[in-house]
Amino acid sequence: MQVICFTCFFYLCNGRCITIAKRKDMQHEINERIRDREVRVVGPNGDMLGVMAPRDAQKIADENDLDLVKVSPHAKPPVCKILDYGKFRYEEERRLKEAKKKQKAVSIKEIRMSVRVEEHDIQVKAKNAEKFLMQGHRVKLTIRFRGREMAYTNQGKQVLLDFAKRLEEVGTVEKNPKLEGRNMSIFLTPKGHKDKSKKKQGKEE
Repeated sequence: MQVICFTCFFYLCNGRCITIAKRKDMQHEINERIRDREVRVVGPNGDMLGVMAPRDAQKIADENDLDLVKVSPHAKPPVCKILDYGKFRYEEERRLKEAKKKQKAVSIKEIRMSVRVEEHDIQVKAKNAEKFLMQGHRVKLTIRFRGREMAYTNQGKQVLLDFAKRLEEVGTVEKNPKLEGRNMSIFLTPKGHKDKSKKKQGKEE
């Protein structure tokens, strides 16, 4: 007798419970769901067992009280592994969670200035931009031309390029300054994504 319990996610076959995924959450074909004519089988210890019919591979899985899981459906023939599917799913989800934690959210920090920006303001803004780049953020430098300032777009372009040059040790220019409407912008990408500012603080301590 075969009983499928979707609440507990167990498949009861000949007195043995085999863990399976809920139908709508199924990510892998496992056990009796594998309908290919033949599959390449990897054993419980990672050894290659060769190409065989799924029913023969299933017998080996049953003998080891494990599951037959299709891990490479697009291979020819498909590759299946004999393993504990419940443990396999747990480890897979744990790796995904750890990968998400390690992903650093990289945002774009915008710094605005005028075409007639003073040297003191440039120094302050450059210091802020340097901090953002060292933290791994992209930086967008923008000049907005007001009224008759549109006649000084070439000067504005040079201001942006000179500003970017001040940051060449920590940032790389993605593209040359581009004029869009009354705004001219340039993007800087950090050289490396490690927070060098924290390292610097650590050394000082």
